[in-house]
Amino acid sequence: MRWVRFQVGGNIKYGIEEDGEITPVTGSPFGDYQVETEKFSTDQVTLLAPCEPSKILCVGLNYRDHAAEMKLDLPEQPVIFMKPSTAVIGPGADIVYPGISKRVDYEAELAVVVGREARDVPEVEAGRYILGYTCGNDVTARDLQPADGQWTISKSFDTFCPLGPVIETDCKADSLEIRLLLNGEEKQHSNTGQMVFSPQYLVSYLSRVMTLHPGDVILTGTPSGVGPVAPGDRVVVEIEEIGRLVNVVARHSATGK
Repeated sequence: MRWVRFQVGGNIKYGIEEDGEITPVTGSPFGDYQVETEKFSTDQVTLLAPCEPSKILCVGLNYRDHAAEMKLDLPEQPVIFMKPSTAVIGPGADIVYPGISKRVDYEAELAVVVGREARDVPEVEAGRYILGYTCGNDVTARDLQPADGQWTISKSFDTFCPLGPVIETDCKADSLEIRLLLNGEEKQHSNTGQMVFSPQYLVSYLSRVMTLHPGDVILTGTPSGVGPVAPGDRVVVEIEEIGRLVNVVARHSATGK
């Protein structure tokens, strides 16, 4: 099943997408819902981020090829940082280049969407707590990353967490092709089989630290090939069986908005 969240006629709803057609539901994929009779084509609506996470948990250095690229040892435990919910944008929304940064990078990532409340979940049961997967981009102000010894500032700007276009509930995440295209040129290309820690491990690990709520997102790390963007660039994250997340980089306005 392919879940979307969309806006049409001033209303925001969840729906099920199939072959370019959206069937709205009353309710959400995180609880009870009823399928409505009306249908829309995807070009009749504005697709939004497919969920509204209370938190976005991110994993650093989780691809073997990226660790090799950076000449770093593989971590023994997940390297975790967070993004605020205010960083989330959906397909087609602009990534805003901050005025205080001189280098902003793309990072294509598989995003795990939590389906129900998870606390102290054993790894063997973690799959039951995953609703599905979507495309993510862990946008990073790279020049600000080392300044204070941690990553919160560099990762947390508004618009720095594009998600979408759908939550795919039926795919397996252990061997999906993942690519990033910058202005049509391939910059990243790997496979989720390169992950050090699986989505199930990450759900279990994180649920032993904090309660995961329905709609929370885990960004599972980026493969090799990370690089910079500039205002006007078109960034596409493409993941097999899920789809293409397209965003354009916009220059920061004088008003700060």
